Amino acid sequence: MTSKILQIENLTVSFDGFKALNNLNFTMDTGELRVIIGPNGAGKTTFLDVITGKVQPTQGRVLFKGRNVRRLSEDKIARLGIGRKFQTPRVYLNLTVRENLDLVCNRHKNVFSTLWGHASVSEQRTVTGLLETIGLVAKADLQADLLSHGEKQRLEIGMLVAQSPDLLLVDEPVAGLTDEETENIGDLLLALAKSHSIIVIEHDMEFVRQIARKVTVLHEGSVLYEGSIEDVQNDPRVIEVYLGRPPSINADQMKMLRIVAAMAWSDGNLAREEADLIISQFSKLFSSEIEEQEKLQAELKDYLVQNVPIDELVSQIESPEERELILKLGYEVISVSSRNPNEPNINEEETIAYKRLVKLFNLPEEVVKRLEVETGE
Repeated sequence: MTSKILQIENLTVSFDGFKALNNLNFTMDTGELRVIIGPNGAGKTTFLDVITGKVQPTQGRVLFKGRNVRRLSEDKIARLGIGRKFQTPRVYLNLTVRENLDLVCNRHKNVFSTLWGHASVSEQRTVTGLLETIGLVAKADLQADLLSHGEKQRLEIGMLVAQSPDLLLVDEPVAGLTDEETENIGDLLLALAKSHSIIVIEHDMEFVRQIARKVTVLHEGSVLYEGSIEDVQNDPRVIEVYLGRPPSINADQMKMLRIVAAMAWSDGNLAREEADLIISQFSKLFSSEIEEQEKLQAELKDYLVQNVPIDELVSQIESPEERELILKLGYEVISVSSRNPNEPNINEEETIAYKRLVKLFNLPEEVVKRLEVETGE
C-alpha cells in the first residue's frame, strides 16, 4: 500500500475576509509527481506557502508524512524534508556552479569556508553527481551569473536536491525559458521523480503535458478537478474556468474534436484550410440550427489544441459509429492540407498519423476503405 507523503484537510486561509484557500482537501502519494494548475488568483502560491510554513492557515491542517506541521516554523519544516524552489532563481551569482552546490551540500559551511576551504571526498562525490544530474558538468567552474536563465533554474533545482528533501515544491520552473530549456527542465524533473515526491506549479500547458502524470486544478482556493491531463483538458468545468465561459459541447464531443484536430497538427502545422474544415464540419455535426452553428464556429477555434495524446482519447471512444465518424472526418481534414501543386494531398507525417489512428480504432479493412471512398466522392 502506497503511503501518503502529503495530506491537506479542510484548509482555509483568509486575508482580511478574502479566502485565498477555501476548505481545500488534497492528498499525494509518496514518490508521486503532481502538477498543479489554475488561473491567476486560484490559490496556487498560497497553497505552497502553507505547506512550507510561510503562511499559517486560518483552519485545517497539513500532514507531512503523517505529522501535523501547522504552527511549525519554515526552517523546522524544511529540516523535516520539504524543499521549495521559487519562480525566480535564487543562486549565488558571484560563486561558480560548483561552489553553489558545495555550499548547500554542507549546511555547516558558509561562503568563506566554501571559497577557501577544502571539500571532503564525500562532498566532492555528491557535487559531481549533482552536476551530472542537472547537466552542468561542462559549466561547473563558470560563475553563476554567466549562466542562461534556464541553466540557473537547473542549478537552483540541483541546490534544492542537495539538501536531500523528501518533497520538492517547484514553482513555475519554465517561465521565460526557450523551448529547448523547457524540455531540459522537464527531463530533469522526470529524472528526479524517480527518487523524490514532487509538486510542480505551472501555467505552460505544453510543459504540463510533457511531465504530468496527475494534474490538480485549483480555482477560487479549492480543488476544482483532478485527473490525467487528457481528462483535465476535456472537462467542461476546467474549460469554463480558463476561457471564462462554459463550453457549448459536452466532454465526448470535445474528445472527438480534439482527435481530429490532432490529426491535422501531426505535421506540426495546422493549415488554415484544415482548421476551417474542422470548424465547419463539427459545428454542423453538433447542431442542426444555422444560428447555433455560427456561434459554435467562433467557439470551436479555442479547442484546436496541439499535442493531444491520441492513444488515451481513442481508448475512451467505444462506439463503432463514433470511431467511423472520427476516422472519416480525420481523413477528410488531412486530405485538404496540400499547399502547392507539387505536394501530395496527404503529406508523410499526416499519413503516418492516419495509419496509426486506423490501427488504434481497429476497424475492419473494408470499413476503412469504404470511409476513404466516401470522403473522396
